[in-house]
Amino acid sequence: MTKITRRTMVGGAAATGMGLAMPHIARAQGYPGTQTIKIVVPYPAGGSTDIVGRTVADALATLWKTTVVVENVAGAGANVGMDRVAKGPADGTTLLVIPPNITTNQFLYQKMLFDPEKDIVPICQVSSLSNLLTTKKDLKFASVKDFITHLKANPGKINFASSGIGTTIHLSAEMFKRMAGVDMVHVAYRGSAPALNDLVGGQVDVMFDNLPSVYPHVKAGTLNGIAVTAAKKVSFAPEFPTVAETVPGFDVQSWFGIGVRSGTSAEIIKKIETDIIAICKQADVRERLARASMETVGSAQPEFIKWVDIERKRWGQLITDLKITAQ
Repeated sequence: MTKITRRTMVGGAAATGMGLAMPHIARAQGYPGTQTIKIVVPYPAGGSTDIVGRTVADALATLWKTTVVVENVAGAGANVGMDRVAKGPADGTTLLVIPPNITTNQFLYQKMLFDPEKDIVPICQVSSLSNLLTTKKDLKFASVKDFITHLKANPGKINFASSGIGTTIHLSAEMFKRMAGVDMVHVAYRGSAPALNDLVGGQVDVMFDNLPSVYPHVKAGTLNGIAVTAAKKVSFAPEFPTVAETVPGFDVQSWFGIGVRSGTSAEIIKKIETDIIAICKQADVRERLARASMETVGSAQPEFIKWVDIERKRWGQLITDLKITAQ
């Protein structure tokens, strides 16, 4: 007859616990295996967010030797797509292309179906994209300093277009107004295309649009470019200074990263982080993003989390102070 001791019971319980945990550990160590991986892009196909998603998907499919598909889930300023991931599986099979909205929407929308700070885990920043301070053709300034001087002499007489309330294009201008101490009137559009069309047509005066959208018009002479909104000069448009050279500390960019639902194992998150950093070093990935005027970043998770926190604090403060709400 076998004598059952306390040590036997504890050991047996531990072994049972390990047995229950082993499938999870095995899945983490074997990730992604032959599983189909989905990358949710919270915007329609064709835009910058989509380009990042498809670039990452193609590179990971090659690296992981498995199927990686992109699903565009647009709506409510990226909330619909982010909510899809926040309520999806926590096993690494569903990734999210994280847009800047993850740092602003909780302040813009009165009701959120998920918690951007708790439900989504940022893993790695993939790229960044500067805006370009641009004016209509017959409103030309030699520098940011001249532009600010004109605005201060004509408070409230110049307007600026945006792609919608709470977008990076809108918030770029609001941050500029605050930091430069100037006043402009906001004209909100439903999307960047109609706003840009009216800027080219001269119906509105100023726009802080994404570089790839406005740069061709500047090159063609139908718009005037003044400065990029990123903290450092942009290699794709080296002729433009930064706004920060005149307004110290000004740094506004669109940026994109990869994240997963909270609760995903640390082993899977580390695997994703390591491999995203690796593909960001690949020449074909960098070239593909460069064609969309994006700088490749490839930051580690602690750095990306810190960046998201910084962005959330500064935009949250601005949105709250100005009482900006999404429509």
